[in-house]
Amino acid sequence: MPNPRIKNEDQYEALRDKGYSKEKAARIANTPNSGKKGGKAAPYEEWTKAELYDQAKNVGIEGRSSMNKKQLINALRNN
Repeated sequence: MPNPRIKNEDQYEALRDKGYSKEKAARIANTPNSGKKGGKAAPYEEWTKAELYDQAKNVGIEGRSSMNKKQLINALRNN
């Protein structure tokens, strides 16, 4: 049964099969570039701090308001 809150259901199911939690699988499957192959998204180093902050907000990273750009990148990569 499809979940209307999941943007990329196939990716969500594949991540769940790999052992990801429901929350983390949903977060990944709901990113704007979910399911796109070939590394189309620019590396975080090319993002503005505001873009990084918004992405951190979207994925629920705590303490993002006090982070600098390097810390935001690290938190996004290790979330």
